[in-house]
Amino acid sequence: MPDTPVTIPEPAWAAFVALDWGSQKHTWSLQPADGGQSEHGSLDHTPEAVAVWAAGLERRFGGRPVAVALEQKRGSVVNLLLGYPHLVLFPVPASMSACYRKTFVPSGAKIDPGDAGWILDLLLRHRDRLRQLEPDDANTRLMQMLVEERRQLVDDKTRLTLRLQDCLKQYFPQLLRWFGDVDTPLVADLLQLWPDLQHLRRCHDGTLRTFFRQHHSCDEELIRQRIEAIRAAIPATHDPAVLEAGSTKAHHLTESIATLRDQIARLERRRDELTAEHPDHAIFASFPGAGRATVPRLIVAFGTCRERYQSAFEVECNSGIAPVHIASGKTDRVSFRRACQKFTRQTFQEFAGQTIPRCGWAKDYYQAHCHRPEQHHAAAPALAFKWIRILFRSWKDRKPYDEQLYLTSVRRRRGLLGPALASATSVEWKTVAGFSKLSEKNS
Repeated sequence: MPDTPVTIPEPAWAAFVALDWGSQKHTWSLQPADGGQSEHGSLDHTPEAVAVWAAGLERRFGGRPVAVALEQKRGSVVNLLLGYPHLVLFPVPASMSACYRKTFVPSGAKIDPGDAGWILDLLLRHRDRLRQLEPDDANTRLMQMLVEERRQLVDDKTRLTLRLQDCLKQYFPQLLRWFGDVDTPLVADLLQLWPDLQHLRRCHDGTLRTFFRQHHSCDEELIRQRIEAIRAAIPATHDPAVLEAGSTKAHHLTESIATLRDQIARLERRRDELTAEHPDHAIFASFPGAGRATVPRLIVAFGTCRERYQSAFEVECNSGIAPVHIASGKTDRVSFRRACQKFTRQTFQEFAGQTIPRCGWAKDYYQAHCHRPEQHHAAAPALAFKWIRILFRSWKDRKPYDEQLYLTSVRRRRGLLGPALASATSVEWKTVAGFSKLSEKNS
C-alpha cells in the first residue's frame, strides 16, 4: 500500500501561498487561483508583521480560503498562522521540498526566494501528496506539549544522573553501592551534609539513624548495615584537589537533579489532570500496560480528529513502525523507516514492551519473534505493528479494549503466526517446510 495521504474534498481556493520561513524573516510566493502572474515578497518574523500580511490576504480575497504551504508542522510560524481561519496550512516535509528542488536544480544552488517558488510549485502540482494541518483541541495540544516536555526533562535528569555517578566514582564510590539510585533526595541531602567519606565517618551513629528515618528509610536492619558499611569503608582518595572538585561538582549536580525532579512532578500533575478529563481516557486506559505515563502519550499519538487517519497503516507509516519496502533490480529488501515522528514511534514501541508481561498473546508473540537479546529491536516494532491495528480500531469505534473479543476475532480469521501463539487462542498449528500452518483439525 503506498504512503499517500487521504484525499479530502477541497474548498474553492482563492489563492495558493508558499512560505519559506526563517528565524528573522520569511519569504513568500503567491499564485491567485484564477490565474495571473505569481507574486513574491517577504515579511518579518513578528506577530505584528504576520497579522498585517494575513489581514491583507483576507481583505484581498474576501475571506475565502487560502492554501499556505510551509516547511513546518509545529513551531512559532504555525502558532502565528493558526490564528487566522482563512489560512489553511499544508505542512511540507523538509526532505520532500529539498528533493523536489534538487530534481530541477541538480547543481544544488539554493536561495530563499527560489525555495518559496519550489514549495509553491509543489503545492500547485502535487497537493494530493500533502495533508492539511488539522489541529487537535486545545487540551490535547497542551497534553502533547506536556508529555514531550516531560520526556525531555527525564532525559536531562538521566544525563545529569550519569554525570553524578561518574563524579562519585572518582572520590566517593561507596555511595553507588550503598544506595543504588543516586538521584534521590536522600543521597542529595547526604552529600549536602557530608560531601565525602571523611566527613561522613565523623558523624555519630545516632545522627545517621535520625537522618535515614527522616528520609523514610525506616528498616532498622538496613540502617544498621549502612552504618556498619560507613565505618568499614576506606576513602578512594586523600587528594584534596580531587575531594574539593568532586564534592563541588556533586553539590551542583544534585541541586540540578532536584530542580528537574520538581519540574517533572509539576508537569505530571497537570498532565494527569488533563488525562482524567479527556474523552478518550477510558479507551486507552483499558489496554494492558497503559499507565499514567503511557495513556496520555497514546492519546496524543492518535489525536482527537477521527478523520485524520482512515486506516491503521497510515498510523503505522506516520509513526515509523511500518518498515519501508525497497525493490530495485536485484535488490528487494525491507528497511527501517527513518522519516517519521520519532516521539510517536518511541511511544508505540515502549507501549508494546509494557504489554509483554501483562498480556498473554503479546508475550507469546514476542517470544516467538525474539529468541536472542539482539532480536528485541526487531520483535518490539513487530509487536507494536499489531498493537497499532488494535489501538486504531478501538480509537475509531470509541470502544475500550476487549481481549477476549480480539482473540475470538483472531481465531476466526486464523491470523496468529507461529506455534507459540496456539495456546493463546486454542488453535492448533503444524510446521511444514519451516512455515507454520493450520493443522487439519482447523482446516
